[in-house]
Amino acid sequence: MTISEFPPGLILVLGALLLPFADNRIRPILVLGLPLLTLAMVWRLPDGAFAVVPILDYELVLVRSDALSRLFAIIFSIMTFAGGLFALNQKRVMELVAVFVYAGSAIGVVLSGDLLSLFFFWEAMALASTLVVLSVGSDLSYRVSMRYLLVHIFGGALLLMGIVVHVFETGSTTFAAMEPSSLGAILILAGFLVNAGAPPLSAWLSDAYPEASYSGTVFLSAFTTKAAVYVLLRGFPGTEILIFVGIFMIFYGIIYALLENDMRRILAYSIVNQVGFMVTGIGIGTEMAMNGVAAHAFTHIIYKALLLMSAGAVLYMTGKRKCTDLGGLFQSMPLTTICGIVGALSISSFPLTSGFISKSMISQAAADEALIVVWFLLLAASAGVFLHAGIKFPWFVFFQKDSGLRPPDPPWNMRLAMILFAGLCIGLGIWPEFLYAMLPFPVDYVPYTVPHVVNMLQLLLFSGFAFFLLLPLMKRTLTITLDFDWLGRRLGKNLAIGVGNAIDTAWRSLLSGLQGGIMNVLDHMYRSHGPRGVLSRAWPIGSTVMWIAVLLTVYLLVIYN
Repeated sequence: MTISEFPPGLILVLGALLLPFADNRIRPILVLGLPLLTLAMVWRLPDGAFAVVPILDYELVLVRSDALSRLFAIIFSIMTFAGGLFALNQKRVMELVAVFVYAGSAIGVVLSGDLLSLFFFWEAMALASTLVVLSVGSDLSYRVSMRYLLVHIFGGALLLMGIVVHVFETGSTTFAAMEPSSLGAILILAGFLVNAGAPPLSAWLSDAYPEASYSGTVFLSAFTTKAAVYVLLRGFPGTEILIFVGIFMIFYGIIYALLENDMRRILAYSIVNQVGFMVTGIGIGTEMAMNGVAAHAFTHIIYKALLLMSAGAVLYMTGKRKCTDLGGLFQSMPLTTICGIVGALSISSFPLTSGFISKSMISQAAADEALIVVWFLLLAASAGVFLHAGIKFPWFVFFQKDSGLRPPDPPWNMRLAMILFAGLCIGLGIWPEFLYAMLPFPVDYVPYTVPHVVNMLQLLLFSGFAFFLLLPLMKRTLTITLDFDWLGRRLGKNLAIGVGNAIDTAWRSLLSGLQGGIMNVLDHMYRSHGPRGVLSRAWPIGSTVMWIAVLLTVYLLVIYN
């Protein structure tokens, strides 16, 4: 194995081990240099399988390089660099170590050519992301991280069982497209959907991500769900059930984001919504749809990170995260406001932004396949995205009422990271051919046609009009939004306590009955064998001889008859 064939993700994983020992002068160099080195290695990967390791009767293919895997590995590397730049002020070394293992494992997932190595990196990614949340060090982050870990242990167990059954059924560990018609494939699909944030286990995302640090949430937004999108693209293209799963995720995310008061929970629900677009495209399964999914995953990582960077900058400078506590920040944080607006326009598919040239490909794929209902729902969902992320987030955080807060823009490194991603959002929107050239299939789609631009502008205009018309209803209050996780965290907890109490009562009753029975036996034995019992009395010799004679007579009668 040559240096050019070395698994690029392991550079970040091994580099993470150096971070705790590096001083304050060397650590920034590692934080920024390692992702750039990884990006350079990914960029130079030729097509093919490398780093093949034989184990027993199988082979681990640690690097399987093609256009699709390189696209995801490239954006993961870029995200690690920009996130590291944003997190240069992060004092918790544990978070930085976890983040680099997390990012390296995500790159390992998208470059894996077999199911065994994929599972290894998949689980490493789950453990590292748990540490990202846990590194905050609060009681809340501990409880949230444990819930997060339990969900991903469950998803990992489904995936492992699916891999075992699939290998038993097919005799191969190769990771390739499969039909969800066998038990193994169904379990693998279920394990992938857990990480994608699919129902009914979507709430882990909005529960855990907002409780990470100002920088940790930025990293969390990029890797787990998009790695799940990649494996669904690779393993289950054209699986029709994913269309319905994706549509549910889209509107679930929109509804909960509109109800939410916490700015980072708004954006967390928005992740579920955007991944729903991708899952729908995977279900459509045509080349146009798969190009759209890959392009949208690429652009989503950038603009979602930009939105969370702007939210993280606000949290870093004010210590507040609820919309009811914020407002008027455009007066003292102009750069953060502008970058947040660029991210909001991108996620809303505004022309000349990256979201416009990627998300529309999925809608076009639905139209090409005459999926009219799906096309209409995607169009309606685009309006919903503009409501909750395109307008609600920047309006309530940076505008609306004057909260009286006057924090300045964040430190230079955070500003530079936001400018970098804002520039990418606009640059990709103006020159989409650079992204289209990296997609897995040839692209003949032209996003900037007069009907498309006019239709999207009309949709966004009327969505904005509806928002401000219904602004009194959109105004947030200090409320709590109940999600599906209530079933496990409240109803499930009470049910478990009730069942536990019933089992405890039954066990105590059983022990009490056994104890009473044993005491009765001992009491009977004491009465018969105790000091005054019948069998413990002194018997006369004559009576003893008589009983011996009787027993001997009975024995002789039995033997000789």
